[in-house]
Amino acid sequence: MWRHLKRLIIGRPLKSTDESGQSLTKFKGLALLSSDALSSVAYGTEQITAVLITLSTAALMYQMWAALLVLVLLAAITLSYRQIIYAYPSGGGAYVVARTNWGEATGLVAGGSLLVDYMLTVAVSTTSGTEAITSAIPALYNYQVQIAIVIVIAIMILNLRGMRDSAAFLVVPVYLFIFMIIFMIIFMIGLGAYNIMTGKIMYHAYAPLNASVQGMTLVLFFKAFSSGSASLTGVEAISNAVPNFKKPKRKNAANTLALMAIILAAFFSGITFLSYYMGIIPSAKDTVLSQIGIGVFGHGIFYYLLQMSTALILAVAANTGFSAFPILAYNIAKDKYLPHAYLDKGDRLGYSNGIISLAIGAIILIAVFNGETNLLIPLYAVGVFVPFTLSQSGMIVHWLRERTGFWPGKIFINFIGAFISLGLVVFLFGLHFKDVWPYLVIMPLILTMFYRIHAHYVRVAKQLRVKNKFEKQEQRHYVGSTVLVLVGNVTQVTREALSYARSIGDEVVAVHVSMDSNLEHEKKNEEKFKAEYPDIRFVNIHTSYRSINGPAIRFCDVVARKDDARNYSTTVLVPQFVPKHHWQQVLHNQTGLKLRAALNSRQNIIVSTFNYHLQD
Repeated sequence: MWRHLKRLIIGRPLKSTDESGQSLTKFKGLALLSSDALSSVAYGTEQITAVLITLSTAALMYQMWAALLVLVLLAAITLSYRQIIYAYPSGGGAYVVARTNWGEATGLVAGGSLLVDYMLTVAVSTTSGTEAITSAIPALYNYQVQIAIVIVIAIMILNLRGMRDSAAFLVVPVYLFIFMIIFMIIFMIGLGAYNIMTGKIMYHAYAPLNASVQGMTLVLFFKAFSSGSASLTGVEAISNAVPNFKKPKRKNAANTLALMAIILAAFFSGITFLSYYMGIIPSAKDTVLSQIGIGVFGHGIFYYLLQMSTALILAVAANTGFSAFPILAYNIAKDKYLPHAYLDKGDRLGYSNGIISLAIGAIILIAVFNGETNLLIPLYAVGVFVPFTLSQSGMIVHWLRERTGFWPGKIFINFIGAFISLGLVVFLFGLHFKDVWPYLVIMPLILTMFYRIHAHYVRVAKQLRVKNKFEKQEQRHYVGSTVLVLVGNVTQVTREALSYARSIGDEVVAVHVSMDSNLEHEKKNEEKFKAEYPDIRFVNIHTSYRSINGPAIRFCDVVARKDDARNYSTTVLVPQFVPKHHWQQVLHNQTGLKLRAALNSRQNIIVSTFNYHLQD
């Protein structure tokens, strides 16, 4: 039943040879990997205005200057990540760049930050999409957390179906959003031009751009800028996913990044201008983009179409995390800092374990922060700009070492990106510390996890390595074997298991653990066994408690120590019958399962299972 359900939800397994068919074109790559960055314009401007409004409505004028600085940073980061795509086409982005140029510890800081940030990407995108839905349908306001979690699960299932299916599905909402925003901006500009010509200009800004607002400080301005810089989250995703593109991979990835940056810049600047021009004030229950839509379209069909496309792209923006997180986890696991499970591909040629881990992490964040986007944004921005800083500065080291092409100009671009990114990290910690302090707790825990995993793999590799002929290596040569068969009553399962034990063991011992207080009954059981198998030693261990694990393991340990002294191997055979249907297994005692789990901790005991399959 589970197999059929899995096939229905995820689809049929793909052959490894089908992997080339999962590669992305620029058209699908833009939909799959840029939805996070493009969707952030839905809340980037709002984050700036939410800070400035704390001073006054006149201070909203400064959103234009903060947006201008965000665009400068976008240009520097885009140019820098194009360089990263060409220099490090294997993917991994900031993690690979920082680790290669700054060393292991720095690379792990970048990688750990991005892993958490991709979880935040999913959480922020889905909660923002939920806010767009509740702005249009206020009756759903109290169900934001539940809606966000359902969206995460739906996108997880979509990604488990494979890259080609998810990319094809996302093309519609991404390009619908692009069309709607372009239409809205053109409509607004056209409407504004018409009003100017007719003398009915709709100008509601609270202060002109050259105004001086009393009480405005650089600290408040940079706080607004650092909040608005959340619009740049997701820019690095394409550099992480270069291997997913069709050939020529680097060229297609770099062109997709450039196209995404151009669209992002146009959308962000256009929405910020409209927000300023129309005098939009941020509201807890009505987003800035929603208010602009009402101002342009009223409450007609175009407004609801805008909200629907915004909700869709914000929801599917989470897909950027689902595309980038598994590849980043793959690169870190390849370096032995994450479990090797992240190296495995699922039925649909995607890194399923990474996809599922990301969904679980995002759901936990949504629940912990109660689905409130404003609480997630500062932590989200820190997780992006720490890797930005490390990757940009790492590229400076790269060009100083390589000195290829016009490397001084490339260093200058990377320096601008690194300087502004570092400044943003400082601002975020200095001005939003109450929101971002968890980063200082989470990162040491993640780094500790990385190092412990790596140390484990190093120790395992050292112990498993086959030494060369010049190195002394101990190798055990057994001269015989003892098989301990754990038996209950005399049944067909017992008969078959003992027959098998005779075929592999020099000595066979039947071990029975008795919990019956009726000693006469136990004596009869022992006599019955000896009559049936006179050539096999029978050991009856009586216990006053209700578990066979302890007595059985103690006896097995005693035999194993004796066998070790005479160079015998010790095998414990656990017989069990297997019902014809899987669901029937729950109707029977799971003693064998518990015993195997307990015996697996013993170093000098081999644990084996004998399965007797029932036919009816």
